[in-house]
Amino acid sequence: QVQLVESGGGLVQGGGSLRLSCAASGRTLSDYAMGWFRQAPGKEREFVGTITRSGEGTYYADSVRGRFTISRDNAKNTVYLQMNSLKPEDTANYSCAATRRVISSRAFEYDYWGQGTQVTVSS
Repeated sequence: QVQLVESGGGLVQGGGSLRLSCAASGRTLSDYAMGWFRQAPGKEREFVGTITRSGEGTYYADSVRGRFTISRDNAKNTVYLQMNSLKPEDTANYSCAATRRVISSRAFEYDYWGQGTQVTVSS
């Protein structure tokens, strides 16, 4: 079992930045590839990005590529999502998730999920 807790969300003006954190407990985070997903009200959950167990590989959705960066510190059992140049359309609840796969953009392939943290971007 892995417990995941996100933090760092909030209200930010368009063009601003936020850094989300995802802290894991229960198991060693380095056993899992990690992903970030988001869901806006009335919309389907959307893949944001993913990072391999070592942190050497990342993959992003087209909508965030070049603006968002995922990193991880396995010694701290924490994964990060740095979000720059935020847009109002980035407003959503952001969740981190853990998978035993090498890397994945598909939500159903993730085994453990956090509760999420709200990000609101004003125009």
